[in-house]
Amino acid sequence: MVIVMTAIVGVEQGGRVYVGGDSAGVSGLLLTVRADEKVFRKDKYVFGFTTSFRMGQLLRYSLTLPEPAGDLEAFMSTVFVDALRECLKAGGWARKDNDREEGGTFLVGVQGRLFTIHDDYQVAKAADGFAAVGCGEEPALGALYATAGTGLGPRKRVLRALAAAERFNGGVRGPFLCLKG
Repeated sequence: MVIVMTAIVGVEQGGRVYVGGDSAGVSGLLLTVRADEKVFRKDKYVFGFTTSFRMGQLLRYSLTLPEPAGDLEAFMSTVFVDALRECLKAGGWARKDNDREEGGTFLVGVQGRLFTIHDDYQVAKAADGFAAVGCGEEPALGALYATAGTGLGPRKRVLRALAAAERFNGGVRGPFLCLKG
């Protein structure tokens, strides 16, 4: 089984969201550079996933995305998460342990806002305007913090954070992809 050992990075800037990711698929000590991207656009959303390529395939090809409406944080925490839960259950990916459902972890951008969806379906919004997930999260966050306020553009910040994650984590590998949502 190949799992996603990765770095997914997102930055909000100028009313847009930039999400980038690497190309690693890892099983034990075997690392495969995958051609199927972990970062993609779908309707009005941009996604970057970790956890499982299967979960990413469900997000990309099966998830029926609701039209954002009203208070965006409330919408993401209720309407969006409800659609996500149904998709992952129908696709055989969602797990249930001690009566608690679990999915996976990913970044999603919509309407210029960046959210982290955690495996317990928690919706998080970082105060810093950037986020990272995956095994390369720590070096990526350090690079994002270090480049904040430097005048470096958002795409370059994302790519620099991914390069830092690749340098300091064995589960992260280029090529990198960065999309604007």
